Amino acid sequence: MSVLEVKGIKKSFGSNNVLKGIDFSLEKGEVLAIIGSSGSGKTTLLRCLNFLETPDSGEIYVNGKLLLDPSRPDTMNEKDIRTKRLHFGLVFQSFNLFPQYTVIKNITLAQELLAKERPDYKADKKKILEDIYNNSIKILDRVGLLEKEKAYPCELSGGQQQRVAIARALAMRPEILCFDEPTSALDPELTGEVLKVIRGLKSSDSTMIVVTHEIEFARNVADKVIYMADGVIEEMGTPAQVIDNPQSEKAKAFLSNIFKQ
Repeated sequence: MSVLEVKGIKKSFGSNNVLKGIDFSLEKGEVLAIIGSSGSGKTTLLRCLNFLETPDSGEIYVNGKLLLDPSRPDTMNEKDIRTKRLHFGLVFQSFNLFPQYTVIKNITLAQELLAKERPDYKADKKKILEDIYNNSIKILDRVGLLEKEKAYPCELSGGQQQRVAIARALAMRPEILCFDEPTSALDPELTGEVLKVIRGLKSSDSTMIVVTHEIEFARNVADKVIYMADGVIEEMGTPAQVIDNPQSEKAKAFLSNIFKQ
């Protein structure tokens, strides 16, 4: 059974049809890379998966369970959507760290807020917070930033800030981790350190969706690649199929232009 199934997702903003019917599935531990030109619908798709945008139609399933179908009001309850959002983690282009908090606080904050909803929180507060801290420290070490625990975002490089953002998403233990062009705001010399962390996550069987303009990364790390254009999936398959042997003229033109740069 697929960990994620997306069926017929459509999304418009006024007269602008951004997503025109997106269908794909993802198995546990797979890495999906989504490539395509700006305006093709890649980021909107990620935002729909993370419930930051509501599709106009379509269905989203996680582990066979229907999470969202705009035609069914029982799947659109706001409180339930908050819980459903926890199935997904999202790492943004621009880090989105809280500048007033230390690195460790950025990682523990969402966990602490969620813990307050637990029925045993008042009775076991000390142990719960201790467990959250210990979990966050382990993840911070995993992304190579243990020594930056007490630093503030302004004291970090862009690559380090993005690694903190990855740690924050991981700390929530999402079933599917999504990256929205995680290196687009970085200088070239910092891109490698972030991509190295993402490669490391693959070795731990994390299920990931990576919107990226790093074609070599997609070729070498992804199990599956989607090329999007004008709100539809033009190509979908293995990196060898989509990147090395594209069939559509749009995909050929896009990749040819990328490789010329």
